[in-house]
Amino acid sequence: MRSYILIIDELSTWIGKAFGWSTFALTIAVGYEIFARYFFNMPTLWAFDLSIQMYGAAFMMAGAYALAVQSHVRADMLYRKTSIKFQATSDLILYFLFFFPACIALSYTGYNYAAKAWILKETSWNSPAQIQVYAFKTLIPLAGILLVLQGVAEVFRCIIALKEGQWPVRNVEEEELEKVLIKKKS
Repeated sequence: MRSYILIIDELSTWIGKAFGWSTFALTIAVGYEIFARYFFNMPTLWAFDLSIQMYGAAFMMAGAYALAVQSHVRADMLYRKTSIKFQATSDLILYFLFFFPACIALSYTGYNYAAKAWILKETSWNSPAQIQVYAFKTLIPLAGILLVLQGVAEVFRCIIALKEGQWPVRNVEEEELEKVLIKKKS
């Protein structure tokens, strides 16, 4: 279980960081568009479409990464005050009750959605440039699959926590700014 957790955490972290660069591309595209539009009065046809796709890619592919580094949304003010056994048990229940069904539905529906887009060689209907969107839509089922893989790692963490009475150490280097600042004050 621990080796699976390590492998999936590394995969999720690597993919999250790789797609994090789409934010850089988004910034460059929007900056160029602003410059071209307001300084040269020559707006581009592609910047809007690129920005939508880069933001969407970063958002979709960061889900497993967020789960791996525990930066997802949770009612932490209540959760932190409970025992590890209660945390692990409630996490297990919620993963099987809500998380996995939603991620499997995302993967299944996203696959059908992307497959249809590939067959049609779909282009954007709201774009003057008529950019191709079928490759972009492939990220939908991939995001679901990555979430399922990371979810299995989280289930393994819960099982280990129930057996050992403590959460296994996460081998990810990212830490929320809030935690870093609290450590500096101490």
